[in-house]
Amino acid sequence: MPLRLDPTFRDALAAASRPLAGIWVCSGSPLVAEICAGSGMDWTLIDMEHSPNGLESVLAQLQAIAAYPITPLVRVPIGDVVTIKQVLDLGAQNLLVPMISSAAEAAAAVAAVRYPPLGGRGIGNALARSGRWNRVEGYLENAADHVSLFVQIETAAGVDAAAEIAAVDGVDGVFVGPSDLSASMGVLGQQTHPDVEAAVLRTFDAVRAAGKPVGVNAFDPAVADRYLAAGASFVLVGADVALLARGSEALAARFIPAADDPARASY
Repeated sequence: MPLRLDPTFRDALAAASRPLAGIWVCSGSPLVAEICAGSGMDWTLIDMEHSPNGLESVLAQLQAIAAYPITPLVRVPIGDVVTIKQVLDLGAQNLLVPMISSAAEAAAAVAAVRYPPLGGRGIGNALARSGRWNRVEGYLENAADHVSLFVQIETAAGVDAAAEIAAVDGVDGVFVGPSDLSASMGVLGQQTHPDVEAAVLRTFDAVRAAGKPVGVNAFDPAVADRYLAAGASFVLVGADVALLARGSEALAARFIPAADDPARASY
């Protein structure tokens, strides 16, 4: 019997009656990915850009997550056609491509995820998990139905070009990254600077006007609430490594006097 693949993140957003909340998985650990997958969150982002993730660890995390009702995205480190091909062949159905600042860059990302004649994705379906080794009937012909592509705007130039980026056929949504955006705008590390938040909201308006869903990274619940109220369709509200770091620090603060902890005493 032919196998079926899961609905894409594009499908999940279209079917949702509320914004979708997600969590980063940055540890590189399949065990931690599985813990996060069972948390009740709507979606998770496996990060290859700023985390110790390679092809093997991404594969293991996708396999660990597969048993749970959560939608995984993979953020590739760069919009490189070879990397995108390899990650798709691992079975990732939903990609996030970072640092997209123009419609041309968005169009290049679209071409990288599509098979000819619509794009340039290399064909290895019989060898790859993407089509379950030729067990998904019609995968080659219908691959676009099984893959969703989201692009990340995180520069001032990207904000200015947000309408054109969102309008590119094959871009299923836009994710805004306030961290790099703050650096691009000259206020490094100030993700909640008024100018940065205003730029995020301008991006929201442009993307939504193009008829595409828009999301954002916001670890501060108050900031996340503001962006949700402004129309965000999906948000990342935490990360595995950040939760572990802050949680372990809280335990240390509760049970170890600062004077007995040289590391904390030096903060």
